[in-house]
Amino acid sequence: MAYDNTCKYLAEKYPSDFARWLLASDTSDIQVLKTELNLEPIRADSVTFLQIANQILHLEFQTTPKSKTPLDFRMLDYYTRLKREYWCDIEQVLIFLQPTSSEIVFNTQYVDKKTRHEYRVICLWEEDPTPLLANPALLPLATLARTDSPADLLTQVAANVDMIEETDERQNISACVQVLAGLRFDKSLITQLFREEIMQESVIYQDILQKGLRQGEERGKKQEALQLILRLLTRRFAAIEPEIEQQIRTLSITQLEELAEALLDFSSQSDLVNYLGNIFLPQPNLED
Repeated sequence: MAYDNTCKYLAEKYPSDFARWLLASDTSDIQVLKTELNLEPIRADSVTFLQIANQILHLEFQTTPKSKTPLDFRMLDYYTRLKREYWCDIEQVLIFLQPTSSEIVFNTQYVDKKTRHEYRVICLWEEDPTPLLANPALLPLATLARTDSPADLLTQVAANVDMIEETDERQNISACVQVLAGLRFDKSLITQLFREEIMQESVIYQDILQKGLRQGEERGKKQEALQLILRLLTRRFAAIEPEIEQQIRTLSITQLEELAEALLDFSSQSDLVNYLGNIFLPQPNLED
């Protein structure tokens, strides 16, 4: 998650720079939108929405093409949710950080029988580093760009970071560079070119550290709640069908806590099935 959080920080800290890079839009009138959308709320640390005039730039950063929900469908899903809420032009850019031979990175559209949705894909390892090197906000991405000499590229990035005059910005950009460079370079080379204490003093380093701790705590709490629920259900009903167990594993911490209370009233496994059925039942459209 450190890589996703870093990219999200950069896009939201320097929205105008990302707009100029991806849209050739030279404007400072940009609003960073919330990353939670209505209907069944979805939120992802790798997603950033930027509203520029009557247009939204949706950035999705991916370290790998692996995804629980196929990426092409996710892009369609985000598009329809954004369109429903803001009703304006939407430009979607899916940015892959690490080289891969997966065919997924070459896919730029979702196709179904009667549905076709297109979006842009950028593979950083194929990108010219020149425009990235010219902009301090994009220097961290430059570490992953196309080059015949990766070590020379990282050295150039380090030199450009040192040229940033404002101390806080230099520390934060340096931290972002070191995080993303970790996807490509050995730690020994990174530490040769960048001072570790600068990274530790940066806002983004502290933010990544805190987010990592919170996410770890949340995962730990959910795992504890999940184990307790499964233990109670197994004790009450002897065995749980694999499909039912899989449904339970997808529940949030809040839903697990509610299930723990509800199961006290279950007299058979069918009660459990009905309870879960109500959770996963599609919600009615309450709009006019």
